[in-house]
Amino acid sequence: MQIAQQILFIALAIAAVYFFVKKVKEMRRNILLGRDEDISDNKNQRWKNMVLLALGQKKMFKKPIPALLHLVVYAGFIIINVEILEISIDGVTGAHRIFAPMLGGLYAFLIGFFEVLAALVLLGVVVFFIRRNILKVGRLNMAELNGWPRNDANIILIVEVVLMSLFLIMNTADLSLQQLGAEHYTKTDSFWISGNLTGMFSGMSVGTLIGIERTSWWLHIIGVFLFLNYLPYSKHLHILLAFPNAYYSKLVPQGEAKNMKEIQNEVLYMMEPDKAPPAPTGDAPAPPRFGAKDVMDLSWKNLLDAYSCTECGRCTDACPANMTGKKLSPRKIMMDTRDRMEEVGKNINANKEYVDDGKSLLHGYITTEELRACTTCQACVEACPVMIDPLDIIMQLRRNLIMEESSAPGEWNMMFGNIENNMAPWKFSPDDRDAWVNG
Repeated sequence: MQIAQQILFIALAIAAVYFFVKKVKEMRRNILLGRDEDISDNKNQRWKNMVLLALGQKKMFKKPIPALLHLVVYAGFIIINVEILEISIDGVTGAHRIFAPMLGGLYAFLIGFFEVLAALVLLGVVVFFIRRNILKVGRLNMAELNGWPRNDANIILIVEVVLMSLFLIMNTADLSLQQLGAEHYTKTDSFWISGNLTGMFSGMSVGTLIGIERTSWWLHIIGVFLFLNYLPYSKHLHILLAFPNAYYSKLVPQGEAKNMKEIQNEVLYMMEPDKAPPAPTGDAPAPPRFGAKDVMDLSWKNLLDAYSCTECGRCTDACPANMTGKKLSPRKIMMDTRDRMEEVGKNINANKEYVDDGKSLLHGYITTEELRACTTCQACVEACPVMIDPLDIIMQLRRNLIMEESSAPGEWNMMFGNIENNMAPWKFSPDDRDAWVNG
C-alpha cells in the first residue's frame, strides 16, 4: 500500500511539473512575439526596485488596510508552502514528517508558526471575499471584470481557504494520532493552533483518524499541484511575474515619451536632403510599422506587463478619464492585450506558426474611443503596484491610428497642420507669432 502511494505521488508530481513547464514555455514564446527592447541598464537600481516593489510591496501601502491584508495573505501563503519540501520528500520516500527528528523542538515551533500564518491567511481571504462580493468595492466590480475575471478571483480565494483548512485539519488529526501512539506518526511537541483543536477528534478510532489525516494530506498536495497549473491561466500569475516585471520597469521619468527614430529621420531628411538614404529597391524590406496595431508590434516588456497584471483596478480607479465616465479603463487595456496575446498563442499552437486571423489588438479588442480618452497624465502608471505601464501601450496604438490610418479628431488634425506649417500648435506663422498682443 505504501509503495502504491509513493508511485502515485511521483506520477502526480511529474505530471504537475510537466504541464506547468509546458505552459510557461508557451507564455515565454508569446512574450517574445513582441519587438526586442534593451533593458539592461542600471542593474543595482533594478534589483532595488524588485526587492522594494515586488517583495516589499511598497506601492501597495498607498491603501494601508488592503495592503496589510494582501501582505499577510501573500507572505503567509508563500512561507507555508515551504512545507511542500517536506511533503515532497515524505511522498517520494514514504517517510512521515521526515524533518521532525532532525529539528527536535524547532520543528514544532516552525509548524506552529506556519499555522498562525495559515489562520491569518484565512482571515485575510475572508475579508477580501467580503470586500469583493458583499461590500462590492467599486474598482473590484467594474464591467470588464464580468464573467471569468470575477470568477477567477473568487476561485483563488476559495482555493486558499480550502488549502489552509486542509493544512490545519491534517495537523490536528496527526497530533491526535500521536497522542494515541499510532504507528508511523512521529512524536512531536504540540502545534500552536491544531494542538488546541484535537478535542474535535476525541473518541475517534485510529483508523478513522488515519483516514482524515491521509485524506487531508492528499487533498492538500493535489490542491497545490492544481494551483500550480492554474496560475498561468489566472491573474494570480503576478505572484511569479511581479518580480521580473519590477526588475525591468522603466527608470526614466514617467513623462518622458519614446521618440520614434524613423520619424526623427524623416524630419532630418526634410531639413537636410543630402543625408537621406537612396530610394529602396524592389526587394527592400517593408518600412517599420508606425506605432502598434497588434501584439507583435508591441515590445516584449509590454507583453510581460500584460501577463503581470493583477487586475486590482488601482490604475482605473486613478484614471481621470474613467472617473468622468469615459470608456477608457487602463486595466481593460492590459486585460485585452493579454487576451489577444493568448489568442495569437493558440493560433501558433494550432498552425505551428502564426496565420493571419483577420483580427488585431487595435479595433478588435481596444477601440478608438478608449484610446482618444487618454490624457497621458501617468496616473495609471503611478498607481500600479508592480510597475505596469498601460500608457505605453495606449501611446503606441494611438500612433498607429494617426500615422498609419490618418485617424484623428478634427481638432487634432488642425493642430497637426499648424505644427507642420507653422512649427507651433497655433495658426500664426512664425513671423506673426506675437500678433496676439495687438489691441
